[in-house]
Amino acid sequence: MSLGEMDQSKAEAFGGRMVGLLNDAMLGLMLSVGHRTELFDVMAAMGPGTSAEIAERAGLDERYVREWLNAMTVGRIVDHDGAASTYVLPAEHAAFLSRAAGPNNLAGLAQNVSLMGDVEDEIVECFRNGGGVPYSKYPKFQQLMAETSAEVHDASLVDGILPMVDGMIERLHSGIDVCDVGCGQGHAVNLMAAAFPASRFTGLDFSEEGIAAGRREAADKGLKNATFEVHDIAALDDSMQFDLITAFDCIHDQADPAKVLHNIAQAVRPDGAFLCVDVAGSSTVDRNMDLPLGPTLYSVSTFHCMTVSLAQGGAGLGTMWGEELANEMLRDAGFTDVETKKIPEDFFNVYYVARKG
Repeated sequence: MSLGEMDQSKAEAFGGRMVGLLNDAMLGLMLSVGHRTELFDVMAAMGPGTSAEIAERAGLDERYVREWLNAMTVGRIVDHDGAASTYVLPAEHAAFLSRAAGPNNLAGLAQNVSLMGDVEDEIVECFRNGGGVPYSKYPKFQQLMAETSAEVHDASLVDGILPMVDGMIERLHSGIDVCDVGCGQGHAVNLMAAAFPASRFTGLDFSEEGIAAGRREAADKGLKNATFEVHDIAALDDSMQFDLITAFDCIHDQADPAKVLHNIAQAVRPDGAFLCVDVAGSSTVDRNMDLPLGPTLYSVSTFHCMTVSLAQGGAGLGTMWGEELANEMLRDAGFTDVETKKIPEDFFNVYYVARKG
């Protein structure tokens, strides 16, 4: 179809959508700023205030706060009273933008916008030449993931997630061996170790910084039953045996996820279980058309998860490897009994409970 033959109303509607998209992309950056400066938290805890009052409460520069508030106002995120020169964050909005919202805080996820923008030049080169962008190019990613996952884990790991594995809570209280692969900064390990002092917990990750953070938190909490090791989980073997192995949003990043899953299956004791947490979605794009964060997830995959794997010469599964492929790979790894579960506190992930039967 030539330009002269196009449907003008359809073109205008799409043009309007593109304008909205550009505005929302910039608002995404401003959401990240609001989260990092704690402006959303300050505003959620106060009534209407001028830019000077909000800046003073937040300990920030008024001129920058005023410009940010104006962006939030025209973006329909903050309400503004022109006569009184005041701004207020509606409670209905604070429920999705402040730290008090816990797992519902979407402003924290907006940090991905600037994080991914940092590697845009490298990603463009990958489009042209193949290959990938190594994990070392994402110095802030682990901290962001730790913050995001902590919101979910603090709210529901002990009382909502672990009970998905039938009989496991009783065993954890009695005393078993647990391993969290790809543990990042180890917060989940330390939460479990504090809740179940009779059990022994090991966190494995290739990141020395992440392991050091896990050790510091364990020391601060006085946890004697939590240990951390710098370890490539692809090198996990059957000399290390556990009653429960967990993996929180890390399998799809691996260079050789099939090998990792096979090794995990070998390391789980016969009566043990593997709790694998990963992004909820389908392996087929057609089934993801109505996924609330579909565009975000495919974009994060392109800018991080897929490319980090490809940088290692890996499979490049990507964030959206999907439930169908995940189930297939878990069974190929040696798990004969795989259950798929979800919890209300976490719309983002799906939970696989896998056993060897």
